[in-house]
Amino acid sequence: MRIDVVIVVALAAILALGFVLIFFRFFGLWFRALLSGAYVGMGKLVGMWLRHVNPGVIVDSRIMLSKAGIDVDSDMLETHFLARGDVMKVSRALVAANKANIELPFQRAAAIDLAGRDVLEAVRTSVNPKVIDCPDSTKGKVTIDAVAKDGIQLCVKARVTVRANIERLVGGATEETIIARVGEGIVTTIGSSETYKVVLENPDTISKRVLEKGLDAGTAFEILSIDIADIDVGQNVGAKLQADQAEADKRRFQAEAEKRRAAAQAQEQEMIALVQENRAKVVLAEAEIPLAIAEAFKNGHLGVMDYYRLKNIQADTDMRASIGGSSVEGSPPA
Repeated sequence: MRIDVVIVVALAAILALGFVLIFFRFFGLWFRALLSGAYVGMGKLVGMWLRHVNPGVIVDSRIMLSKAGIDVDSDMLETHFLARGDVMKVSRALVAANKANIELPFQRAAAIDLAGRDVLEAVRTSVNPKVIDCPDSTKGKVTIDAVAKDGIQLCVKARVTVRANIERLVGGATEETIIARVGEGIVTTIGSSETYKVVLENPDTISKRVLEKGLDAGTAFEILSIDIADIDVGQNVGAKLQADQAEADKRRFQAEAEKRRAAAQAQEQEMIALVQENRAKVVLAEAEIPLAIAEAFKNGHLGVMDYYRLKNIQADTDMRASIGGSSVEGSPPA
């Protein structure tokens, strides 16, 4: 037998064996899809395998959608799988939306899934509204604190009932935005109240005013209701602020008084120094008197009798000063 004939026969046998193996590998999926009315050709199954797409996920999703009366081509499912999307979750969301009479095309569901949103949870939230605690206790804050015009603090807990808006899931704000906006509305409403008693008497006024603001604009949810779960009276913030202001004023006045006292002490020391300076000048002037007397004797302007009279006057003056000082102190004159 010729060698080329042997090679051809061997290649044909290998191809036939490979075809048989591939056929038996995908026969179960192909036959299951055929019986379920969601036919997927054997060639497509092999192509999925070659493109590293899980054929079982595509077939199961197509069967699920077909049984629910939703016609989605396998190529669209395969494209979503290659885009790293969750095909089974999108298929379940489409079935749930169909049963709830919610319009949800495959393209929108795939876009929601690829955007990182849980499309199945969104459909469930559209059917069964979700309750959001405000504030979120998992973030460490238990109540929303606001102060009325009379200075009394109120601590509020609220619950927001929302329903997912399928049309705004892509690009819409998340739950954090809803919580932040509701908190802002509560603080604004309480802050505009004249007294805290008005809020305690009618807590529903908070819900009404907050709902009037249209807080769900631009979000992926529709706010159905805002309910005040709990409201407590907190601190008297106004009185505390007044006490702090009074304490600050007292410290400021004390600082100003201390400044004036220090200035007075400095001025006193300056006056003492000036007195000492003047006394020094007096001593210098007194030291020049003997020189002046000697000069007068020398020039003949002062005689001996004049000098003695001057000494007598000086002694008399000292005696009078001594007597006057003793009288002031309370002791009898000498």
